[in-house]
Amino acid sequence: MPRSRDSPALGAAVPAPTVALVVDQLDWHAREMIAAFAAFGVRATPATLPSCAIETERASGLRIAGFDRLPDAVLVRSMSGGTFEAVTLRLGLLHALRELGVPVWNDARAIERCVDKSMTSFLLARAGIATPATWVTESRAAAQATVAAEAPLVLKPLFGSQGRGLKLIRRPGELPPPEQVNGVYYLQHFVAAERDGFRDFRLMVSRGRVVAAMMRHAAHWITNVKQGGRPVAAMADAETRDLALRAAAAVGADFVGVDILHGADGKPTVLEVNSMPAWSGLQKVAPVRIAAVLAGDLVAALRERARRAV
Repeated sequence: MPRSRDSPALGAAVPAPTVALVVDQLDWHAREMIAAFAAFGVRATPATLPSCAIETERASGLRIAGFDRLPDAVLVRSMSGGTFEAVTLRLGLLHALRELGVPVWNDARAIERCVDKSMTSFLLARAGIATPATWVTESRAAAQATVAAEAPLVLKPLFGSQGRGLKLIRRPGELPPPEQVNGVYYLQHFVAAERDGFRDFRLMVSRGRVVAAMMRHAAHWITNVKQGGRPVAAMADAETRDLALRAAAAVGADFVGVDILHGADGKPTVLEVNSMPAWSGLQKVAPVRIAAVLAGDLVAALRERARRAV
C-alpha cells in the first residue's frame, strides 16, 4: 500500500498491520473487534476521536491517539456526539485520514450521509430504492400541512438511533414545538403493517454482500432491540438482500446495518441505513461471528491494496 509520510524508513523492520478502532468506550463491540483483528495478526488499538488532533507541525498533520505513526487502516465503530464544532472536527479528522491515503471504514462522507437521515432518504430515493415518502422542513406550518395531507406519519429525530424519539403523528396538532425537535421536522409515511405484532429485518452488509440477517419481532411498531424488539433468526429473500446491497452502495459505505420492513402490500422498503451499526442483538441469532467477518473484510481490502501498489 502507499507509504504515508509517517511510515518507517526503507530498510526498517515492517511491523504488523495496525488498525485504529474508533470507539466511545471499550464496550462489548470494541472487545469483539480487537479479538477478531488479533486472530488475523492485526493489532487494533482503541482510539477516541476527542483524543486525536490536527497538528500541522507533524509530518502527517495529525495526531492519532495510541499511534506513533499513522495506522494502516481505521474502522469507525462509534462516534460520540458533541457540539457542532466538536463533531465537525471529528469528521474532519476522518476526512484528513482519507486524504492521507489511510483506508477508513466507514469514511466521513458515508457517516455524514447516514447520520443525517434526511440525506439518507434523499440518496435512497434518488437511487430508485424503495423507501417511505419523506418530508423534512424547519417550518412547523409546513410540517402541519404535510401531516394534514399525508398522515399517519412517523416523526423522527434527524440525528438518532436505536428507535429513540420516534412518534406516530396522526393530526397536525400532535407535532411538538420546534425546540423539541431541534428546529427540524423529519416526517415519513407510516408503512408498518400489523401481522400478529410488528416485524422488520436488519441486514448487515460488508464489502458488497449480506453477511448476516435477523427479523425483529415486537408488539409495538418500534421494533428496535433496545426498545424491546426480539431478534429472530431469519433468511432474507433475494429481493430484500438486493435492496440492502443497493442501499449500502447508495450511501457509499463499506459496511452498514440496513433496516427493511414489508409494508401492507408485502413489498420491502428501506427504513434506515446505519454506518455505525451495533450488532449484539443480531449476533445472538447469526450463524457467523460478525466481528470476524468485518475484520476479515478489512484485512482482505488491505491485502488487495498492497498487491495493487507493488
